[in-house]
Amino acid sequence: METAAAGSRRPPALRLLCPKKSVLSSPFPSLLWLVGSPRFLQPVTVAAALRCLRFLSDDGPFSPDLPHEADEIRGLLVRGFDIVGGLFVGSANFESDAGRALELAGELRERLFGERASHGMVGGCVDASTGDIRFLVSESGGSEVVEGQEVLWGDEPGRSLLEKGCLLRCELQLQLPLYLPSDETMSGIEARFSSLIESTAANLRSPHVSYLVEGPTATFDESHHSVILHGNNLNSVSQLPINTNTNKCSAKIVSCSEFLPTKRHDLSSIRENADAIQITVLSNQSLNISKAGSPAPMLKYFPAPAPASLRVIDLKLDILCYSSMDLPVAVAVSELVIPGLADQLSIMKKAIVSALLTQQPKLCPYHFIPPGLLIPLTAIYDTRYGEIEEKQSELRRNLHFRLGLPLDRPLLRTSNALTFGAMERRDRSSSKSGSSLLRDVHKEIPSSGVSGGIMSLIEGSYEYYHYLHDGIDDNGWGCAYRSLQTIMSWYRLQQYSSINVPSHREIQQVLVEIGDKDPSFIGSREWIGAIELSFVLDKLLGASCKIINVRSGDELPEKCRELAIHFETQGTPVMIGGGVLAYTLLGVDYNEASGDCAFLILDPHYTGSDDLKKIVNGGWCAWKKSVDSKGRSFFLKDKFYNLLLPQRPNMV
Repeated sequence: METAAAGSRRPPALRLLCPKKSVLSSPFPSLLWLVGSPRFLQPVTVAAALRCLRFLSDDGPFSPDLPHEADEIRGLLVRGFDIVGGLFVGSANFESDAGRALELAGELRERLFGERASHGMVGGCVDASTGDIRFLVSESGGSEVVEGQEVLWGDEPGRSLLEKGCLLRCELQLQLPLYLPSDETMSGIEARFSSLIESTAANLRSPHVSYLVEGPTATFDESHHSVILHGNNLNSVSQLPINTNTNKCSAKIVSCSEFLPTKRHDLSSIRENADAIQITVLSNQSLNISKAGSPAPMLKYFPAPAPASLRVIDLKLDILCYSSMDLPVAVAVSELVIPGLADQLSIMKKAIVSALLTQQPKLCPYHFIPPGLLIPLTAIYDTRYGEIEEKQSELRRNLHFRLGLPLDRPLLRTSNALTFGAMERRDRSSSKSGSSLLRDVHKEIPSSGVSGGIMSLIEGSYEYYHYLHDGIDDNGWGCAYRSLQTIMSWYRLQQYSSINVPSHREIQQVLVEIGDKDPSFIGSREWIGAIELSFVLDKLLGASCKIINVRSGDELPEKCRELAIHFETQGTPVMIGGGVLAYTLLGVDYNEASGDCAFLILDPHYTGSDDLKKIVNGGWCAWKKSVDSKGRSFFLKDKFYNLLLPQRPNMV
């Protein structure tokens, strides 16, 4: 690349598809590894930023532990994404720090992939005082380094990644026999295991191995929804032309786009149900059998050292790859899928080797696109440990730090993992009884009418529970139970809990078990209030609650500021109890200067069918002012109210 002064080229621009806060809100000082897809996206494009967590000395970000960083990031990145740069956040010296970031990123990339980058790399700094980004760009090979002139933040970046690319997924179950002589040393055992893993990786290109490629859906009008590729034919496919007429070409030249539906999911839908080309590994043991005659039985003898013990190593591989839509699928399998499987074998080898003579880890990969990230990432968990075990929690906490995710909510639990294909689609809109429940009904309602107000709303999804749901006639007594069920659904949908939303009877049983009610309470139609709800949430979820007491409905507007802070920091639904009715509060719209405010009420007293239009038009989910334009009070002046503010658990 020539210098900008030479005038032959326009100075490079840095394109950032990741959210601004993932870069600019990183703690000072810190080092970010910039992730892109130089093979499939425009040069100098950043799709994600990962925090450096491992350092060699007190010098912090300026002395990263690159071997340790490479080991951890290798398991996270899916093939098709690459390290494209480094960025010091909180830098005071651009001239030296940008060059150092560029150098470190190049070294990390070489450790990850075993070779220096053939693509351009970025080294940059975020100024400690202004927050401005300045950066250097090195062209392929790093022979020329120039300063970039422009930072471009992506417009709808998730769409650009989806339009340009697709996902491929390959699962592979392995049972590897490892013979261990009784007098073998630990170093000898490790050598045998390493040799076994290396030979397994090499066999992925064996003539006896084939790859079945299938789209996520198969319809009658799809001309190419599956092909078979043979392992020994995948070594010379890198120069295949991009396919323009798949009906007349061999399986090798079929592009990835041929396997995907015309209508693609958006990013939010992918988190629910991902489209991915499925790759299945097949073993062809009859490759050399003559077609002319019948195959004769064959007996093969593989001598094991004696005396020896046999250890069967169970491995479950599950990889994702990112590819451009027009890349021939044979190239994708050869240059993304097979190297990805080999990478995961190597990662698992390191995790297992020290425990070969004890209890073998049960490693299982999971794929995630957590909120705030646009690219998929893979985490490998040891399923011997439950998700609340300290070791598993600490692993997730480190991942949250690296990805810049909040530390007070579970985003990388197994229940957050991507699901693939229609057969695996999770039904997230059904109650335990199988009935369909409306979700997030407040998104369809009109504005509050508060001039100049600031809206503070629930964060996350919930299900709308109201009178007569689940065949229970609770009209006139069950409104607080329904509010509790809505709150419980919020905790469940945010993955804080996997327990089912309790029925009225189960709620009553909890209150009897903790000694708050007599046994005769079970099966009754007695009301419950905010205090009882807090007991149930504590017992079933371990969730703490804050309670605000209000002597009169007239005083509720005075609590708007406190409620706004709750929604901004906790984001949970609030139960309003007291008087003669109970409601669920989903947000407030508050003008602090004028004092004008409105309450977003989800009313559990609705008795109709789950018709969203009917619910919205009927005001069953609506903004309510303490006193409306006709002078009518929504909250009663002569009644007290208790506001139950459930707290978000501080957990990952």
